[in-house]
Amino acid sequence: MMTSTDHELEVKYHILNMISCQEHLLGLGAELVKPRVLERNLRFDTPGGELTSREQVLRLRQDDVAKLTYKGPSSDKGGARLRQEYEITVSDYESARKLLEALGFQVFMLYEKYRTTYRYENVEIVLDEMPYGDFLEIEGPDAEGIAKVGRSLGLDWKRRVLESYTSIFTNLRNLSGWDFRDLSFDNFQDVVLNLAIVGILPADEG
Repeated sequence: MMTSTDHELEVKYHILNMISCQEHLLGLGAELVKPRVLERNLRFDTPGGELTSREQVLRLRQDDVAKLTYKGPSSDKGGARLRQEYEITVSDYESARKLLEALGFQVFMLYEKYRTTYRYENVEIVLDEMPYGDFLEIEGPDAEGIAKVGRSLGLDWKRRVLESYTSIFTNLRNLSGWDFRDLSFDNFQDVVLNLAIVGILPADEG
């Protein structure tokens, strides 16, 4: 999501009980702003991986609309993840893909997730169902407000996650020796894993 300063500030939490989190959100008075939707994301890079080497992201997303996003390198701000972000809505997903490929970019990863979006006070809260587990992400104007909302939901700030979903996947793939490229639900149908192997623990545990 693009803020007024073209930056995003966010944290993620790995969660075990999605239904409980949804009930807790509604109990606090959170507003459902976008029902559960499947996202299909394409990550683009040059053949030499120049964007990845500079910690930059070029992404084309399709859910109920198509969006093209650029993200810059991330930094820590008050314990949350700060990143420059520019995002535009495009009228045609396939045409946007062809345009990027004509410019010399190529798809190096597809990743999927189901996302449900809420608004509470001055933050956006999303529930993400990833192929490797469920997450709650909070984005807001300052780290203190983000941490406060997390505490209101009973989440352990010490177990917050500042990595991207694709970075988590890359770490899992390297450790597990998977030979598939894409972070898709099909690829994870028969995969049994524990996110603790990459240092990610449930924030709603206990």
